[in-house]
Amino acid sequence: MKSEFNPSGIIQIGDPFVLHAKDGMYYMYATSHTIDMMGFKVWKSKDLKHWDEGKVCYMLTEKSFGYCDCWAPEVTEYEGKYYLFFSTRWKKTKTLRLGVAISSSPEGPFMDALEGPLFDFGYTAIDGSVFIDDDGKKYLYYSRDCNDNIVNGEHQSHLYVIRLADDLLSVVGEPVFLTKPEKDYEITPYISPEGTVYKWNEGPFLVKVNGEYHLMYSGNHFASKYYCICGAKSSSPMGPFEKYDAPIATYIEGKVSGPGHNCAFRDDEGNLYCAYHVHTILSEPGNNRQLFIDRLYYRDGKLQMKITYNDE
Repeated sequence: MKSEFNPSGIIQIGDPFVLHAKDGMYYMYATSHTIDMMGFKVWKSKDLKHWDEGKVCYMLTEKSFGYCDCWAPEVTEYEGKYYLFFSTRWKKTKTLRLGVAISSSPEGPFMDALEGPLFDFGYTAIDGSVFIDDDGKKYLYYSRDCNDNIVNGEHQSHLYVIRLADDLLSVVGEPVFLTKPEKDYEITPYISPEGTVYKWNEGPFLVKVNGEYHLMYSGNHFASKYYCICGAKSSSPMGPFEKYDAPIATYIEGKVSGPGHNCAFRDDEGNLYCAYHVHTILSEPGNNRQLFIDRLYYRDGKLQMKITYNDE
């Protein structure tokens, strides 16, 4: 199937985020396995087809509150600065929390903005994603991770939203629950060798189209071909959200495995795109993932996408 972008050639990554910056360039940040998830790399492109070799833009230091497992970076351009939101493992609890780093350039270097996590509600929080509405109000979407969220004997990841302060460095009020894994297409369980059941809603990203709010997120296990991009719709950025009847993107047998953890962005003409990862080796789904990009459309009141790829 003819594709303008896929495969990108960028592998050994996960959780890609593309920023279309004011300088007209595209910057892609991702969970970077080539640096052992101790920081992040950034890739740069003029056309989404040809990418510069990734370079390090952030690394943990002895002064950082985190010490390993840097996951799921997203960068927000705001008032002339670039804010990097990411997950890392907190030295204090040995569990994951959200951090923030700041740079004057989308290429970094990003420096820690806080001495601790962005917030701590006593549970693991990952996959932070910022949305700034047309009225200037700021929101942070995140996943309450399944590691310490046990529901009826199952480990489940749930999605939440909380208001973000104007300086992007603190939260306001209390988090609001949004979604949990419950649709047939998003609850293919992962069962550990010990028999523990895990289910996920994770990787949230909000898209506003025609005054409606569409929450994109991932369901199922990241190391399964069934990992998929899902959607839900609301009239408010705080919800409640009604889930789509079917996923936005799912696997294509023998061609594409585990599409998930996406972001959305627009080009100079206003066309909407989706960046996401898929498994690099179909027979070995896991951490080796690669960047895919496809057009994202708004049709029949929902976000829709067709995965494209080039056959060898």
